[in-house]
Amino acid sequence: MRLGILTGGGDCPGLNAVIRAVVKTAVMDYGFEVVGFLDGFKGVVEDMAKNLTLEDVSGILPRGGTILGTSNRDNPFKYRTPEGVKDRSEEALNNLSRRGIDLLITVGGDGTQAIALKFAEKGVKIIGIPKTIDNDLGGTDQTFGFDTARTVATEAVDRLHSTAESHHRIMVLEVMGRDAGWIALHAGLAGGADVILIPEIDFSLERAAEAIRRREKMGKRFSIVVVAEGAKIDGKKVYLMKVDDPTQSMRLGGVGRVVATTLQEMVDLEARYTILGHLQRGGSPTPFDRILATRYGYHAVKAAASGESEKLVALRGKDIVLVPLEEAVENPKRVKPDDELVLAAKAIGVSFGDL
Repeated sequence: MRLGILTGGGDCPGLNAVIRAVVKTAVMDYGFEVVGFLDGFKGVVEDMAKNLTLEDVSGILPRGGTILGTSNRDNPFKYRTPEGVKDRSEEALNNLSRRGIDLLITVGGDGTQAIALKFAEKGVKIIGIPKTIDNDLGGTDQTFGFDTARTVATEAVDRLHSTAESHHRIMVLEVMGRDAGWIALHAGLAGGADVILIPEIDFSLERAAEAIRRREKMGKRFSIVVVAEGAKIDGKKVYLMKVDDPTQSMRLGGVGRVVATTLQEMVDLEARYTILGHLQRGGSPTPFDRILATRYGYHAVKAAASGESEKLVALRGKDIVLVPLEEAVENPKRVKPDDELVLAAKAIGVSFGDL
């Protein structure tokens, strides 16, 4: 077989570990060839690719980013050109055929897998690998990249504690996650945050302020607030800037500033905010993500060799299984208000600002 592989969407710790596992398994265990498409689906549309050898993947396991490059703004079905947005999916199909690709492995989150599903409907054999620091992809218990992101965010919460306590401040940390609060929930709980604000739970900043006032009465003259970038203030998201992107007109960000300035007005404590941003994406993956990514890569090639298609390799419990690609795309994973971690956090005094 000749396998194609691309990495789509935002960069993520563990991408190189996946590429390494796919190439080594394909070449060493099955005798397959692997073609890497550059810069996500852009490489398929514009026929930018290279044959991947064992030498190409040597030493990349601990490296962040992706040796293939990535893009989250080049949807072949809504491709940006100087003349406007066009459907260039037929060109992509022709390039896959010309290069003799028997099956395409798509490494990415919901956007990447939604595009992959459209190509599957056009006859392309697809195996998806779940990647996103947000952990919001359906069908799998966990995506690779999430563990690294929550580790970085937890360390940030730990570091903010000393400043908050020393200066008697409210320290607000804004983390990524889009419409999912997994990073905020995990990092907030692991780091000992006092308030966690996430998109899935409607909250009031007045309720959050009440929790901080209660801490003051107990002699705690500081508080740590972790807020997810997609959390809604008065039912509305906060946006950082406009972007030239046909898939989204605005970019999330800035909710941490709003939370900090508002809480400072409500509570007699100085407030500061930190937007962790792309620090969560970069750097070397954790051991957990390296291992999970390696398992995903191995099982993706195994599935391809077995004739599977339109499937996502997924973590269920301790096992890697195959689930329909539609499940990943159509059922995004969100934090439930009665999730065990939410209940555990509330039981130890963490406020979610619930209405």
